[in-house]
Amino acid sequence: MTTTALDGATLEKLISAAVAAPSIHNTQPWRFRLDPVTETVEVHAAPERALRHTDPDDRAVHISAGAALFNLRVAVAHFGWEPVVHLLPRPAEPGCLASVRLAGPRGDGAHDPAAELYDAVWHRHSSRFPFDRRPVPYAIRDDVVAAVAAEDAVLVFPGAPEVERILGLTAEGEYQGHVDPGREAESRAWVHDGADDGIPTAALGARDSTGRVPVRDFTAGLGLGSRSPEAYERRPAVAVLGTKGDSPADWLRAGQALERALLVATDRGVRASLFSQAVEWPELRWALRDPREGDLRVQMLVRFGYGPEGRATPRRSVGDVLETRG
Repeated sequence: MTTTALDGATLEKLISAAVAAPSIHNTQPWRFRLDPVTETVEVHAAPERALRHTDPDDRAVHISAGAALFNLRVAVAHFGWEPVVHLLPRPAEPGCLASVRLAGPRGDGAHDPAAELYDAVWHRHSSRFPFDRRPVPYAIRDDVVAAVAAEDAVLVFPGAPEVERILGLTAEGEYQGHVDPGREAESRAWVHDGADDGIPTAALGARDSTGRVPVRDFTAGLGLGSRSPEAYERRPAVAVLGTKGDSPADWLRAGQALERALLVATDRGVRASLFSQAVEWPELRWALRDPREGDLRVQMLVRFGYGPEGRATPRRSVGDVLETRG
């Protein structure tokens, strides 16, 4: 595609694509700043939207912002620019998480493969519902693994015994979250209808009647009644996403890798949901490590499969998240 002028309509599409990314509890902990002189879009953390009990180190904020950053890269490439990305571009301002300069077409004339994921940006939804028995083909798994590797991260599909261990740690994280008053209150606070953030009740999903898949229960204490019990898949396809390091820059890379994996899966017709309960606790996140994978720092667990598309969660408007530098 030829380079497009950065007019208001195009800018709105770029930012709308960015905010379509997943975020913990759909908190959308980001804001964007445009420098019209350099045609650079900065991604900033929104500290007022962080989860101080659940995410005291802002690891999930960085992962969420990394996912938004990848969507922004996809949209920039779709409209014909080369996205020139810098992570943490101003060390003295740690809240500035990344910058994306809209450069001219790639000098080598090559097509940016990220542009091909633009349609998937608008169709990707987390599905908290049961998947059917169809296995995810190895060819698609390989595509998702390669997508994560392209972002300098690692995705592993462990065998059945390791999946059982991972699900057990996830269930432990879910339990610990319910008995921690601060975390429980934060979780409940982000379930609401008729807002432009959080999780609407229609998107909560069911609960696994067999107890095999520990889907997060946001409804405890809300007076909504128990979620309907349904049988989830017997052998869930759970993948472990990790990075070689565990710094804020690594968290941003993990977010980009996560979103690239989710968009590739969406493009191939595969649904996904995220398990973050165990990674929210430092001791459980450490326990998730598989010594056979070396010093891989686990950042997220992803469940892939075939089933309901999932429910779209609301997003804040471009006007709420974008400011222009004067």
